[in-house]
Formats: sequence, structure tokens, C-alpha cells
Amino acid sequence: MSDGYSCFDIDLADGIATVTLCRGDELNTMTPAFWDELPKLVRELDAGGGARAMVLASTGRHFSAGMDLAVFADGGGGGGGSSAEPGRVRANLRSNVLHLQETFSCLEKARMPVLAAIQGGCIGGAVDMVTACDMRYATEDAFFCIQEINIGMTADVGTLQRLPKLIPEGVCRELAYTGRRMPAAEAKAVGLVNEVFADHEALLAGVQAVAVEIASKSPLAIWGTKEMVRYARDHSTADALDYIATWQAGMFHPADMVESFTAKAEGRDPEFESLRPFRGGVGGGV
Repeated sequence: MSDGYSCFDIDLADGIATVTLCRGDELNTMTPAFWDELPKLVRELDAGGGARAMVLASTGRHFSAGMDLAVFADGGGGGGGSSAEPGRVRANLRSNVLHLQETFSCLEKARMPVLAAIQGGCIGGAVDMVTACDMRYATEDAFFCIQEINIGMTADVGTLQRLPKLIPEGVCRELAYTGRRMPAAEAKAVGLVNEVFADHEALLAGVQAVAVEIASKSPLAIWGTKEMVRYARDHSTADALDYIATWQAGMFHPADMVESFTAKAEGRDPEFESLRPFRGGVGGGV
């Protein structure tokens, strides 16, 4: 892993990568550096093959207050001054939005599951981020807010695309239209979070326990499971069934099943080979 990240602390131990937003005093706002660092570190963890689960945690009073105002400098990334040709400026702005989107899309494309541990406020861009994770867990004082509508813009980095597939559409629309805060209890009731914990310490311990359980499974089977759930979300049932048949034709080998049965018979925990390292980007695909 590269070091020197300004927005994150990273720890990889026993197959679990804990990635922690470390600017708690600044409410973990998403500065320009954040948008470059997150996809870089996720791709490095994914390519290394040693991470079997990733916990996305935070520090301070709030999980994240969302986009830092510095990101909106220069017209939000369009570039150029008042005399710049408008078409080129708007095309550049579109490219910048796509870059911001990919910062979070890399979380759902990664081979390992990503578990978000959320305390305090999860605001604006932070909602975009956690909806791209596999699972979400929260403290009792956590809340979620689609802040963009409160500052006169439409959310554009993933919330409006992913949230309606996680919670009832009517609830999503209400949150997106009003910009109100959804408390943790309501978030659990509608299925946005898996579990609510009393405080930050209990949250981290609880999420770590889930990550340990995931890391004990075959990483190849976990990768395939994550890929199939993601693919099925965006495709028809027929297409998803066809895809799993093709995936199994190439990826399924009995070695991990043999190890599972052997370990059970011998009264021990199974030991699975880690995923192979690879070069390039995130290993999701379709």
C-alpha cells in the first residue's frame, strides 16, 4: 500500500482492510484530495488480493459532512474563465462529474465487500459514498441527509441512482425533495442500515465482527457473490442467470468446497487461498 494519504488512515490485518476518514476536526469533508485518494487506495487494496473485506470507518463527531466547498471552486470543475467557450467548459464539467462518480463506483466494483460504519452525520456526498458500499451500520445518533437539495442543486454522484434500490422509492423521493434528516432508527426500519449500535465503540466492534466472518469464507466465492448481486440489481433475471452460468463455467473449482468439508470433518476452521494480485483497476467488471 502507498502511504501519505491526507484524508485516510489504512490498516490491513488478517484479511480486513480498515479505511478510516481521518479529518474528524474538519467533519471529514470531501476535499479535492479525497476524490483522488479514495479510488487510488481502493484499487491498491483490490489489486493486492490480501483484503477479503473492507471496513469504511470515520473519526470525530460526524462520519462526513459531505463535499468540501473547495471542490466547487472554478465553477465546479468546468475550468476556464468568463471568456472560455461554453461548450468546452460544460463538456469539462461533465467529465469532472464522471470522475467524482467513479470515486464511489470503485467501492461496488472492488472484489472485496465494503462495510460502512457510520456515526453522527452522513451528509450530502457521504450518502453517495455509503450507498455504494455493500452494507451500512450506524450508531444511534447517526442521521442521513441528502443535502444537495438544501443548497439548490440535484445530487449527482450516485445517491439518486442507488438509494431507490435500497429503500422504498417514496421514502427516497421524500428525502431527496425535502432534504430532511433521516435518523438511524428510521434508516434501519426502511432497510438502509443493517444494524444500529449504541455508540461508536460498539459500532466499530460490531462491524469488525461481521468483517471477520466474511473474511473467513472463500474469497473467490465472496467475490462471485458480490458480483452476482451487483449484476442482478442492474439487469433482468434472465440476464443475471445467464451471467452466473458463464461465471461458474470459468470461476468455479472444487478446491474451496473440498477444504470446507475437510475442515468441518477435522473440527477446524477452513483455510482458503487469497485472491491473486493483479495489475490495473478495480476487479469488478461488467
